Amino acid sequence: MVISTTLIIVAILVIAVWLIIEFQRFRHKILAIVLVLLIIFTYVSFSVVLKGKDVNLKTPGGLKQAGEIYFAWLASIFGNFKTITSNAIHLDWKPKANATIDDIKGEIIKEKEK
Repeated sequence: MVISTTLIIVAILVIAVWLIIEFQRFRHKILAIVLVLLIIFTYVSFSVVLKGKDVNLKTPGGLKQAGEIYFAWLASIFGNFKTITSNAIHLDWKPKANATIDDIKGEIIKEKEK
């Protein structure tokens, strides 16, 4: 009886150590994926923002101008998120008393027709 209890405790400890090691590996994989996605987003967005702009990326002045354009674009995105969030906060999210699903669908259709 004592041997089986000891064996169970050792098995639990081995599994716990294995799970901790796998979790650490998983966390590093997630970090690598996030960094790769961030690099891809930055490259693609930089290319899209500067498309059609006459910016010379081979000179320091051109790099500065490209950086100003890109960061102004990023700032406008955050401003848009702020506006969307503040508008969503001010909406009436509470359901109306005794309203049926058909009533709610009718209101949504009426608002879309406006």
